[in-house]
Amino acid sequence: MTNSRLQLTLRRYWANDRINYSIRVLIALVGVALPCWYLQATSEVTPLVLGIIASALAETDDNLTGRIKALITTLLCFVLASFSIEILFPYPPLFAIGLFTSTFGFIMLGAMGARYASIAFASLLLAVYTMLGADQSTNLWYQPMLLLGGATWYGLLSLSWQVIWPNQPVQQSLSKVFNELACYLDSKSQLFNPVADLVPQPLRLQAATKNAKVVSALNDAKATLLHRARRGHPNQTGDKFLNIYFLVQDIHERASSSHYRYQDLAAEFQRSDVLFRFQRLLAQQAKACREISHALAMGKPYRHGVDSVKALDELQESLFYLKSQNDPKRRVFINQLEYLFNNLATVERQLSNVSNPDVSTTDSARDNQLSDTEARSMKERWQRIRAQLDPSSMLFRHALRMAIALTVGYGIILGLDLERGYWILLTTLFVCQPNYSATRQRLKQRVIGTIAGLLIGMPLLFLFPGQEGQLVLMVFTGVMFFAFRTANYGVATMFITLLVLFCFNQLGEGFAVILPRLGDTLLGCLLAVLAVSFILPDWQARRLHKVMSTAVEKNRDYLAQIIGQYRIGKKDCLSYRIARRDAHNTDAQLSSAISNMLLEPGRYRMATDESFRFLTLNHAMLSYISALGAHRTQLEDESTHHLVSLAHRQIHQHLDCLAAQLEGNRCAQAPESDNELDQRLSLWRDEDSTSARMVLQQLHLIQRMLPELHSLANKLAARTNVDVQAKSGQAA
Repeated sequence: MTNSRLQLTLRRYWANDRINYSIRVLIALVGVALPCWYLQATSEVTPLVLGIIASALAETDDNLTGRIKALITTLLCFVLASFSIEILFPYPPLFAIGLFTSTFGFIMLGAMGARYASIAFASLLLAVYTMLGADQSTNLWYQPMLLLGGATWYGLLSLSWQVIWPNQPVQQSLSKVFNELACYLDSKSQLFNPVADLVPQPLRLQAATKNAKVVSALNDAKATLLHRARRGHPNQTGDKFLNIYFLVQDIHERASSSHYRYQDLAAEFQRSDVLFRFQRLLAQQAKACREISHALAMGKPYRHGVDSVKALDELQESLFYLKSQNDPKRRVFINQLEYLFNNLATVERQLSNVSNPDVSTTDSARDNQLSDTEARSMKERWQRIRAQLDPSSMLFRHALRMAIALTVGYGIILGLDLERGYWILLTTLFVCQPNYSATRQRLKQRVIGTIAGLLIGMPLLFLFPGQEGQLVLMVFTGVMFFAFRTANYGVATMFITLLVLFCFNQLGEGFAVILPRLGDTLLGCLLAVLAVSFILPDWQARRLHKVMSTAVEKNRDYLAQIIGQYRIGKKDCLSYRIARRDAHNTDAQLSSAISNMLLEPGRYRMATDESFRFLTLNHAMLSYISALGAHRTQLEDESTHHLVSLAHRQIHQHLDCLAAQLEGNRCAQAPESDNELDQRLSLWRDEDSTSARMVLQQLHLIQRMLPELHSLANKLAARTNVDVQAKSGQAA
């Protein structure tokens, strides 16, 4: 019994992606620390460890062939970075030119994809590591070969890991999706509070934030599946995971849907238990999602519990009781509750069949191809880079900003004759992010983490003066850096600072680097903030209207895909899934842009209240459209088709106008609405089919919010233009 518990505990830890990653780093670090200790190679251990760190930071998920190609590309970039530093180091003018050019060039490689962005960052990091030891390098080959040796050793270890556990990244990525979906369901359940004065806006904003995390997790899972596919088509072993991915996409569409105004339902049923029943069912389904997440991570089959089934049955009984009262005033509201119930009943069925996702795939016309947007040929990659060579591109701005900052940092090192000043460049490289808010957050964590690491490191150097103890601490702090790197950057900085102290202590300079390390960190942080504030700054308020315009356009395209399927019947084709994903991606980007704007200096924030209201309405519109997508079915009645087409044409016209208005950031008059059509949508007949009533109702809900969206767009344009004119006047 004890052995089985121990095995279960170990398996649970093994299933955690951060712990799994940390174990790989642990093996790599021990693999160089032990031989160096045995051979008394004191000076060699530091570049080997730094090479491992750079290689681990360059690592991205892929299949075996892709990992081999990525490792070769990484090592070639590392060779270029390290040897160019060694060659140009004695010639400061050429070194400065090379630093600027290579920094700009490496960062622009990120235009080809996330994999190349990771390799580019790691290459710049390795270049700075080479600078740190350039003075101690005995010849041109010594330090680069050690750095490359550590990088190669970790790369080969990573390849071996891929061979032994090829599907583990897929399981972990899908596990994360279900975990984030559980948080989103918990957030949605708060909208079912049966109170008379329910204010849904804060709850919708919270739901929008949680939804953004689900969307991000879905994108990561899609990328992981694509890496194991050929031209978008998965291999046979990946079919099960692909079906689970499609299944969770469907669940997400249903979870993100809204069938009516929550405040109206809350006011009507404030003295009934039915909304509590809905809330309990959503909570139970969130619990089921967490259990699925755990089962996927552990590689075990999922067994659906009885609690959510019981909650569904109790909810159905509550609805039957309300219907039996035959209250004509409540008929419309009860219809909305039935739509909600049918939607959640489908979610329940899908959750129960996660271990056998083919059962839940009722759509025989589903297209199992994934949208592959990765650049495959050199021509495509160059086209992507060339497309980003534009001052309006955020990547171009970040690349130029980073190149200038690192070159200025090098100038400060020369001007102040700082012996160990290359920590300035290292800090700037880590802290300077593509936007101000991310840089500000990273700066705070970096400073606190560095100070904490130095304060902890000083007594540790006294307590463990021997090489053996410090090698153990080097391995431990290196592993902890990667364990916390994505979870808590401040803690990760503390551990990497400790690692640096122990590395330099191997060269007899442990205490000598403490004060320079602190001073260089502060200088590097200052450089990063100045760069992101004054070198082609990307203030969110200046581009917010374009993000809003894109969100409206993607909602429009998503709605168009759905309306077309009410004519031909449900079909989960690739174009439909792309439109759905794009709509959710832009909603998440809008939420992120507004959150980032709030962290920027007050003088650069514009129309905050209007922006939040727009985000609320956009997320509500996406929820209404998602409800239409969740209930897709072929409508038989031709007169209903005609009414749906007229309504969709009017909504499409409004959304076109709204997108153009936001894109141009100008005030404009909304197109005239057909009042007769609005009345026909609001007064659907009782004899209409359930599907027809639901479609007309959702279109009516979308139409009701269009006037306020136009008004908000005008207010945003007016506020923005006034603020810009005021700032221009102050500058003059």
